[in-house]
Amino acid sequence: PPQSQGPPGKMAVPTLRRRCGQAAGLWGGLRGAPLPLSRQAHGQARRARGAGGLLAAQCERGLFQEVFPAQSAEEQLLELLKPGRPPLTAYCGFDPTADSLHVGHLLAVMGLLHFQRAGHSVIAVVGGATARLGDPTGREHARQPLSAERVRANARSLRDGLRRLFQNHQELFWAPGAALLGQAVLLDNASWLGRQPLLDFLSGAGGQLRMGTLLSRQSCQARLRSPEGMSLAEFLYPALQAYDFLHLHQHHGCRIQLGGADQMGNIMSGYELVTKMTGTDVFGITVPLITSTTGDKLGKTAGNAVWLSRDKTSPFELYQFFVRQQDNIVEKYLKLFTFLPLEEIDHIMEMHAKEPEKWGPQKRLAAEVTKLVHGREGLESAKRCTKALYYSSVEALETMSDQELQELFKQAPSAELLLEPGMNVLDLCRKANAILDGPSGYQKITDGGVSINGIRVTNPETVLILGQHILKNGVSLLRIGKKNYYIIKWLQF
Repeated sequence: PPQSQGPPGKMAVPTLRRRCGQAAGLWGGLRGAPLPLSRQAHGQARRARGAGGLLAAQCERGLFQEVFPAQSAEEQLLELLKPGRPPLTAYCGFDPTADSLHVGHLLAVMGLLHFQRAGHSVIAVVGGATARLGDPTGREHARQPLSAERVRANARSLRDGLRRLFQNHQELFWAPGAALLGQAVLLDNASWLGRQPLLDFLSGAGGQLRMGTLLSRQSCQARLRSPEGMSLAEFLYPALQAYDFLHLHQHHGCRIQLGGADQMGNIMSGYELVTKMTGTDVFGITVPLITSTTGDKLGKTAGNAVWLSRDKTSPFELYQFFVRQQDNIVEKYLKLFTFLPLEEIDHIMEMHAKEPEKWGPQKRLAAEVTKLVHGREGLESAKRCTKALYYSSVEALETMSDQELQELFKQAPSAELLLEPGMNVLDLCRKANAILDGPSGYQKITDGGVSINGIRVTNPETVLILGQHILKNGVSLLRIGKKNYYIIKWLQF
């Protein structure tokens, strides 16, 4: 992603070359040696770097991309995050501009979970107030305004989604006998910004934020030069997000803000406000942006979001998104989206080099992410749907629920039919309106263009058989050609 723009001097954002790579003795060379290392050497290097604690470990995985301010992080944050030190509190905000989180949000959640796994407290803030303004970062045009009612409904959905992620992590990825898991809290900034009097805000926090700093940011400059311009509401967005950091610091002891790589400007505003009003050193950490193969940021605005809500993206679709990742990205994603040790990821990639046809890293990645997002049942659902669609598994089809069938074949017409004595394949296809009447439909079957439950049928007069054409769950999956599916539900069989 492009480097964030900031004011000159000590407030400058660390360059990509410096990011996560200059804490002397503990952090230096974290991005890897110039020459290939053996697995044993990798293990020794990782044990040595492990002394740097959470920050060093996540920089090595590539999850923590930039740390701000660089000098203070090198001098203080690295030491504060070492194992055995008192826990810190970190937060990340999620604006409810939609009713679901998506894969683009997942790395920020992973950042919070890694803090929690290291024993620190984490706060996930749903922006019930800031969503009313809309973050202008990276946008050429203003967001469409959302009603207060819509924002509240979206906020409830986001809180439910975040709660599921934290619960799934604790239940499925954290051993009961392991060290104490840090506390996780869900908050909505409407609970404090909604009660903040305007004049009190402007005379307090507003008096500490510099116009020059806000105006100098690249995203602000681009919008101000555009024909549409920039509204006052959008311009004040960084100020409100900065106030979130101040509020969380004063009421929850929060000292770290996490955000996507495009959020560095907003994080800097929070740093400036907190340090000026409290004198306490606080820090910002960014995580990478997830992009499509064309380089576009994944999300609602670009229209390519992979949602974390089952109502919008099924477990099967989420699973397939990660299974389809190419070899040149899958190792990176294993480090970013899973909790697998780096040594295990090395082994997975070594096995993949020997047996690439098995797609081992992709399947492991898809399984780990689907289990985190949708739980164990969601992963099993994704596997059933995969077997049914791609491996023509009758057993998988028989155990699929109506919900799974609808998720798997979203565009497929469905029909409820009554099984009549002597009903054959031709009758089924015609009653389902799957083939044309007359000779052409008959010919479609004889030419091999029809299959039932994954089994090709070439005789139109074949009588339907229970257990073969009609599964024990009372369903038949009819396919015409390569892509046209029909779901048949039998009323009596």
